Amino acid sequence: MRRLQSALVPYLLILPGGLWLAVFFAAPLVFLFSMCTQTGDLISGFRQALHWQNYTVGFSNYHDQLIRSLIYGGTATLVCIALSYPTAYWIAFRGGSRKSTYLFLILLPFFVSFVLRTISWQYILGDNGLVLEPLKSLGVIPQNFRVLATSTAVIGGLTYNYLPFMILPIYVALERIDFRVVEAAYDLYAGRVQTFLRVIFPLSLPGVFAGVLLNFVPVASDYFNAAVLGGTKNTMIGNIIQDEFLNLQNYPVGAALSFTLMAILLVGIFAYARALGTEQVLEAGAA
Repeated sequence: MRRLQSALVPYLLILPGGLWLAVFFAAPLVFLFSMCTQTGDLISGFRQALHWQNYTVGFSNYHDQLIRSLIYGGTATLVCIALSYPTAYWIAFRGGSRKSTYLFLILLPFFVSFVLRTISWQYILGDNGLVLEPLKSLGVIPQNFRVLATSTAVIGGLTYNYLPFMILPIYVALERIDFRVVEAAYDLYAGRVQTFLRVIFPLSLPGVFAGVLLNFVPVASDYFNAAVLGGTKNTMIGNIIQDEFLNLQNYPVGAALSFTLMAILLVGIFAYARALGTEQVLEAGAA
């Protein structure tokens, strides 16, 4: 009896989480997959017709927004890496006793709503905002210069909102590095650049790998930054999906676009993991 109870304990522990995922993740996903092949409208009702043309209609009508989302997502992720790695490196190796303070400052904006943080950039980057108005008054930039409703504003907003998700995993990976390994590289007459490229960076790859996943997936499917900081030429696929569900009430096409985006992101993640070499990354992190 005790042996049976011991065997059941792990399953009982995961039961609440499993039920939560089944009800609030798996079930809606199955319903959404069923919806993407239906036909009809909100008034007469939707019925299952295995109408796979919803995928072709969605892709042919909105492939520009889909490609733009992937470009914005990739660009914002690369900018996050460029900004996050030096920051995480400095905190990990130069932060000293104030590491917790620096990490707290990085997370401090998250105490404010995502919506409010994004809207605040409207006032900062507006044509008569805190940044552009003084520069225009001084004649540094022309009067017709603008940042809002451009790709720069959208990518900047995405980078700002998701930057901590890149800094934290890179910091954790760097913090785990045994500094005796770095000292051994110096003892073997390796320079700072060689030590970084051959020791520190390979050992921090698990953090970079995790940071890319935590950034690229939500950034590519984001819709709020494009809606607030972008214009009609900066629409992302998330805006289209929102419009299909809430305004046009074309649920089948919206569901088809959702699964198209999901499939592209999954293929991209697996290709990225294969190209980077997940096993080598995990081995480096465990070294």
